[in-house]
Amino acid sequence: MHVDFTRFASASSARLQSSAFQLCRDWHLAQDLTQTTLAKLFLSWERAVDSDNLWAYAQKVLLRVYLDHRRRRSSSETVPGVLREPGYTMSPELRLTLLDALAELPGRDRAIVMMRYFADLSVEQVAHDLDVPVTVVKSQTRRSLIKLRHMLLRERPALFA
Repeated sequence: MHVDFTRFASASSARLQSSAFQLCRDWHLAQDLTQTTLAKLFLSWERAVDSDNLWAYAQKVLLRVYLDHRRRRSSSETVPGVLREPGYTMSPELRLTLLDALAELPGRDRAIVMMRYFADLSVEQVAHDLDVPVTVVKSQTRRSLIKLRHMLLRERPALFA
C-alpha cells in the first residue's frame, strides 16, 4: 500500500503542483495545496486506488482542497516572491495578462475554466468533480468566458494571433 502511494506521489506531484498553481497563481500556496492533497490521498488511499481513474481522483481532491482554502479567511493572504512558473510557449507578458484576468473570476468560476481548458476535462467530469449539475458548468463557463473576453479586449490580437 505505502509503496504504491509513494510511486503515485512521486510520479504525480509535479503535475498536481502545476494544476494547483494554475488555480491559485501562488507558487508557495500551490506547494501547500499539493502537500495537503497528497496527505488526504494517503489517508484515503485504499478508496482512491479502487477508483476508475486515480489521476482524476487526485485532481478532484486537489480541487476540493483549493475550494476549502478559498472559503477560509486566510485565503486572502498573499506572499510576495519570485514567480517560478513552468515555461510556456506564449510570451510571459501575455501569460501573466491571462492569469491576471483569470484571477479576477470568482473561485468556482476560475476552477471551472481551469478544469475545462487547462486540465482538458469534459463538462460532465467537471460537474461530477464539483458536485454540481452539468447546466451549472455550462452556464458558468459561458459567463466566465464572456467576462474574460471583456477583460482581455485590448490583448485580443496578441492572444489570438
